[in-house]
Amino acid sequence: MSRLACVELPSMPLQLLLRAHPEWRGLPAAVVSEDRPGGRILWVNEQAHKRGVLRGMRSAEGLSLARELRAGEVAQSAIDAATAQVCECLWRFTPDVEPAPPPDAGTFWLNAAGFSHGYVFPSLGEWAQALHAALLELGFVAATVVVGYTRFGTAALAKAYRGPVVFPSELDEHEATLAVPLARLGMEPKARDALAVLGVHTVGALLDLPHEGLLKRFGPAVQALHRAATGALRVPLAPAEPPEPIVDGLILDNPDSDATRLMFFVKQRLPGLLSRLAARFEALQSLSLSLVLAQAAGTVEAEVRPAEPTLDEVQLMDLVRLRLERVTLDAGVVEVGLTVTGIRATTEQLRLFLAECPRRDLRAGDRALARLRAELGEDAVTVARLRDAHLPEASFAFEPLAHLVRPAPTRTGPRTLVRRLRKTPEPLPESPRPRHGDGAVLALLGPYVLSGGWWGNAEMHDVERQYHFAETLAGDLLWLYYDRRTRAWFQHGQVE
Repeated sequence: MSRLACVELPSMPLQLLLRAHPEWRGLPAAVVSEDRPGGRILWVNEQAHKRGVLRGMRSAEGLSLARELRAGEVAQSAIDAATAQVCECLWRFTPDVEPAPPPDAGTFWLNAAGFSHGYVFPSLGEWAQALHAALLELGFVAATVVVGYTRFGTAALAKAYRGPVVFPSELDEHEATLAVPLARLGMEPKARDALAVLGVHTVGALLDLPHEGLLKRFGPAVQALHRAATGALRVPLAPAEPPEPIVDGLILDNPDSDATRLMFFVKQRLPGLLSRLAARFEALQSLSLSLVLAQAAGTVEAEVRPAEPTLDEVQLMDLVRLRLERVTLDAGVVEVGLTVTGIRATTEQLRLFLAECPRRDLRAGDRALARLRAELGEDAVTVARLRDAHLPEASFAFEPLAHLVRPAPTRTGPRTLVRRLRKTPEPLPESPRPRHGDGAVLALLGPYVLSGGWWGNAEMHDVERQYHFAETLAGDLLWLYYDRRTRAWFQHGQVE
């Protein structure tokens, strides 16, 4: 028979909760779906289990059994991050690792075939012990490694045992499985209580019940558990594939050892890496830098790990800056290699990263503008507003800007030329053909006459201008006008 192992991190989400609340250790504790009396209990520790608090109960029911019960929620992102961390550890011992899907977080099946021949470890027992020690080094206070033959048997025993256990034969595994209490298997309270009335408390007692009628009397969950315990469901191992790291790099034109410039080289590539991660619905877990030195001086490796997986470029660049400032280089860097590893991102992280939800912090922008106004005056920060006026210089005005707003761009056609206006028209030298600096005007397009005053508009009183577009020898396209009253030429703007 093929060897199969099951790793159980008892109540892994609960262990994560106790990491965040170390003062709860030694007390009955539970992870709940919602931190409210109606929340469902998902995981409990030994202290809570001894007081009768079981998975599936309501939080209020658990408090009635253990008044000192401590309960809290654990984010799915934290569970996913811990699962990925454990998988990375297990992949060092076997290439085939299958993590159990929610809600059975903390259970992993491994292919243990081939380790009993002494090629890598002297025996399966020593392989299990080494694996168990590696899990404890990750910071988990309890872990179980059961080496057996069947998926159900190893999983059931991993929930009932502690430490590394190896069963020499499938018969030994089967006999031990029969004694596993049903309460350890996370059954629904209603079905578990109904079976308890019949005196059915262990897997063996459940197998003594006839298969016919289980669905009608106890529901599909109990029927599926009975079938799995009988061995009727031989589900093959479905190992997860290790995530492929995303790699990018940059070859420098000249050797460079300046930390600031190296940081900006990383900044050029980081947005693309984060976009590739977001396309895989992942957030960055670690960023590895490989700095290849000139003159065959070797390679300097550096790694950046944020406090939690993120897609925040600003946060990551701050960590990169701090890391590069501490790196000692014996020669200039000629190549920068970047490798990122990711983990499943939360919906909020992806929403903030997507292009349709800009990552600009408007409140931070308002604070920066307030500092400018405090130092330079209230009129230092303004925004242009269009006005209904005939004169070009009166068709807009600058108003104080109190708060930033998100832009709402509209889809346009091909890019068009833009006429930039001067606040005050600039007089040009007197000439039959106006000159602009050292560039002679080659061609004039116009005139476009602007005149007024005859209808009583005070703004247009005694205005008579002849506007032209002028192309200069230097290639500039100017917007000029000839004032018939003053007989002078003025530059009012430029087309770009």
